[in-house]
Amino acid sequence: MIPGDSHQLLDQKSAPLGDFARLMRRVHIDGPLLGGLLLICALGLVVLYSAVGENMRLWFSQVARLSVAIVAMFLIAQLSPDFLRRWTPWAYLGGLLLLMLVLTTGEVGQGARRWLDLGIRFQPSEIMKLAVPMMAAWYLHDRQIPPRIGALLLIGVLIAVPTILIARQPDLGTALLIAASGIIVVVLAGLSIRLMFALAVLSVPGAMLLWTFMQDYQKQRVLTLLNPDSDPLGAGYNIIQSKIAIGSGGLFGKGWTNGSQAQLEFLPERDTDFIFAVMGEELGLLGVLALLGLYVFVIGRGLFIAVQARDTYSRLLAGSISLTFFVYVFVNTAMVTGLLPVVGIPLPLVSFGGTSMVTLMAGFGILMSIQSHRKLLPH
Repeated sequence: MIPGDSHQLLDQKSAPLGDFARLMRRVHIDGPLLGGLLLICALGLVVLYSAVGENMRLWFSQVARLSVAIVAMFLIAQLSPDFLRRWTPWAYLGGLLLLMLVLTTGEVGQGARRWLDLGIRFQPSEIMKLAVPMMAAWYLHDRQIPPRIGALLLIGVLIAVPTILIARQPDLGTALLIAASGIIVVVLAGLSIRLMFALAVLSVPGAMLLWTFMQDYQKQRVLTLLNPDSDPLGAGYNIIQSKIAIGSGGLFGKGWTNGSQAQLEFLPERDTDFIFAVMGEELGLLGVLALLGLYVFVIGRGLFIAVQARDTYSRLLAGSISLTFFVYVFVNTAMVTGLLPVVGIPLPLVSFGGTSMVTLMAGFGILMSIQSHRKLLPH
C-alpha cells in the first residue's frame, strides 16, 4: 500500500463523523449532552415498562410524551440566548398570571388545585421552573457581580412571589424546588460566604415559621421521616416498602420485570415518585450506578457549557439549569431511600409523566442554545 493511501483511508472513515458533527452544530444540538439525555430516557423506558406492569398503552403514551419533549428541546435550541433574554420578563409575568388563574379557576385533583385546562391540560408551575432562574439571571446580567443587598432583596421578591403562589395550591415540593432554582442563580453570581452563613442561620426560624403554615399531611411526612416505623401501615408504608425493594435488589437485581415489591403492587406510586426503587430492586446496585453515572455526566456537561458561556445571563442560567437538575435527582433519590421526606418529586426523565419532562427538555434546549453561541477561543 502506498503510504499516502492510509491517510486517505482514515480521512474517508472520519468524513461521516465530521459531517455529522457539522450537522449537529448547524442545528444547534450539543452531541455529548444529547447522547447522555437519550441514554437516560432509554434506560427510563426500560424500567417504566416493568413499573407500569407491562402495559403497552401506558408505555407508548410515555414514548409519545418523550417525543414531544425532544421536539420542544430542539425548537428551544434554535432560539438565541439574546432572544431568550429579551423575552424573559414576559415569560415570567405570563407564568405569574397563569399561577393566579390556577388559584381561582384551576382544576382540583387529590386535594390540590394545580392544573389549568386551556385546550391543553398542564401545570403552570412547570413554566416557573425555567422562568424563575431566567428572571434572576436577566436581572443580574448587566448589574454588579456579586450583587449588592438592594439587588438581593429584589431578587428575593422575584423568587418569593411564584414560590408562595405555588405553595398555596398546595404544592410545597415544587415550590421549594423553584425557590432553589432562583437561589442557585444568586449563589453562582458570587454570594459571599458571610452572607450565605447568615442566611443559613436565618433559615432555622424560617423553617419554624414554615412549619406553622404546612398542611397536616405535610407535617406527617416530616415526622414519618424521623420514625417511619411509627405508622408502618399508614404514613410510613411508602418509604418502608421502598427500602425493602431497594435493599432486596442486591448487586445485580432480581431481573427485569421480576421485582416482587413492584409486580405484586406492594410498592406504591411505582411508575412515578418511586420508580427509582423499582430500578434498585430489578436492576440492582449496578443498574442504579449506571443511571446515576449518566446523571453525573449530563450535569457535568451542563456546567461545562456554563463555563464557556459568552455573557453573564447565559452563564448564570446554564449553571442554574444544570444544578437544579442535580437537585431534582438528589431530592427524588434521597426521598425514596428515606433521607428526605416524601415530597412528590418525580425522577427526572424516568418517571411517568408529560409536563415535567417537556420542561426539563426545554431547559436542556436552552443549554444547547447557549453552547452553540458560546465564546470562542482565539486561534
